[in-house]
Amino acid sequence: MEVVILYDNDAKKGFKKSWGFSCLVGEEVLFDVGADFEKLMFNINKASVNIDKVDKVILSHQHRDHVGGIKILSKLGDVKVFIPKSFSAHFKKSLKNYPNVTCVEVDEAREICEGFFTTGELGRFNKEQSLIVETKNGVSVITGCSHPGLENILEKASSFGDIYGVIGGFHGFNKLEVLREIKLIVPCHCTTKKKKILDIYSRTSMKCSAGCKIQI
Repeated sequence: MEVVILYDNDAKKGFKKSWGFSCLVGEEVLFDVGADFEKLMFNINKASVNIDKVDKVILSHQHRDHVGGIKILSKLGDVKVFIPKSFSAHFKKSLKNYPNVTCVEVDEAREICEGFFTTGELGRFNKEQSLIVETKNGVSVITGCSHPGLENILEKASSFGDIYGVIGGFHGFNKLEVLREIKLIVPCHCTTKKKKILDIYSRTSMKCSAGCKIQI
């Protein structure tokens, strides 16, 4: 399965970079929507991504750099939007402006569709959900900012199987030894120790940027 990075602090030549995160997982699942709709659409078109097939959107947490591009919903067909239950009433109400959207509130870990699961809401203050994807290689985890602690997200995800990969923002995560057995490490967006992770795990990690495609 392929993950296409559509929004990130860094970008491949020809793509636009901006503070935030979004990626397409497979053909049907969009994870987060970046901070800016115009830049997100630019990168979607540049990557030649067919968003007509997207029928599920997963929003990790209600920070602008992950939900600011929400107008992308107007470009999709009928779509289920999975949000943490802790999202504000105002945001939930705004989703009702899109007649094509069915909003699904998430609190506990659950299946989203075949091979895709949410960790459920994790954390105490900045509550956040991450995406778990089952492939023939094992379980891969897609994170937004990892505010609940990447080690806690990975522990939750490990109950679904052996972890093969982790992609996304790791925030201030510093328990780098936790990554030792993971075969694919892609620190993106807000990861403060990005360079150190890429140096220590040079054989199993790769640089993240808008426009890059990752096989999980």
